[in-house]
Amino acid sequence: MLETVTMAEEGDFVALKWTGMGTLALDLLKADKPPTPQMESVMDEVCKLAASKNVSLLPGAEEEITNTGIYTWTRALQRKYNTPSRATMYTTYQAYLKSTPSYLAKDLAAAQRDGYVLGVKLVRGAYLNSEPRNAIWDTIQGTHSCYDKLAEGLLTKQYNDMLKPLHGNGSEAFPPVNVVLATHNAESVRRARSIRNSQPLDERVPVFFAQLKGMADEISCELVKAAGTAQQANRAARENTVDAQVDAPKAYKNVCWGTTGQCLNYLLRRAAENKDAAGRTEDTRRAMQAELWRRLKASFGLA
Repeated sequence: MLETVTMAEEGDFVALKWTGMGTLALDLLKADKPPTPQMESVMDEVCKLAASKNVSLLPGAEEEITNTGIYTWTRALQRKYNTPSRATMYTTYQAYLKSTPSYLAKDLAAAQRDGYVLGVKLVRGAYLNSEPRNAIWDTIQGTHSCYDKLAEGLLTKQYNDMLKPLHGNGSEAFPPVNVVLATHNAESVRRARSIRNSQPLDERVPVFFAQLKGMADEISCELVKAAGTAQQANRAARENTVDAQVDAPKAYKNVCWGTTGQCLNYLLRRAAENKDAAGRTEDTRRAMQAELWRRLKASFGLA
C-alpha cells in the first residue's frame, strides 16, 4: 500500500481492502471490534502519507456481515484525516443493500457534527450472490432507484425520500461532501451530469466518475469527450467575460498493477462482479462503434 501511495500523484485515488490485512482483520470486522494496535499503526501510516500527497483512499465495501465494522473503522479515519475542505479517506456504500441509506445518513450526521468533509464512494454492489436475500432490494429497479436518489441527495446536498436525515425531523444540515460515483450504468452517469449542469458553480460538490479498466469504456470515453467540450465552452465564455457554467466531468479508471499472480484474484473477482456485462453488450457495441466512427472522422479532419 505504501508503495502504491508513493507512486500516486496529487489528485489520484488508491483503492484498498481492510480484509487485506488477513483473517484476524476479517474476524474483527465481523464482530465490529476495533483494529489491533499494529493494524491501527499501519493504517495511520498509509493515511498520513496519502494526506501529505493530497491522494485519496478508497476502502472497498465487502459483504454485509463485515460492513458495520468497515463503517466503524473508516469513520474513525475520516474523523482523523479528513479536513473541513477535503476528504482523504472515503467510505464505499453499496446501493443494492436496504441498509445503505441509513448508514450513509449516520455518516453524514457524524461529518456535520465533527466538522469534516465526508468522502463517499457510491457503487451498486458486488456480493449479490452471497448476501442474505432479505438484505437487498427486491428488484434491480429498486437498486437503480436507491443509487440514483442517493446520488441526487449528495449532489444537491439535500435529503430526500431515500436519503433521510438521521433523526428524521428534516432540520439537519448537510455536511460538505466529496463524491466518487463508481458505476458502469450510463443512465446514472447522465443523470448526475444533468444535475451538475443545472447547478450554479458555487453549489457543485467535488464529484469524480470511476469505472474499472477494460470495462464500460464507452462511458469513460463519453465523459472524456464531454470534459473536452466543456473546457472549450468555458474557455470561450471566459474570453467573452461570461461566467463559465458547463461542468467538465472528471473520469477515472480503476487499474490493478503487479505480477500476474498478484493480480489474478482481483481480476477473477471483477469478472464475477460483472456478470451483468452481457446484458450491456448491445449498448456497448453501439457506443464503441460510434466512438470508432468519431475517431475515424477526426483523423481526416472531418470531426
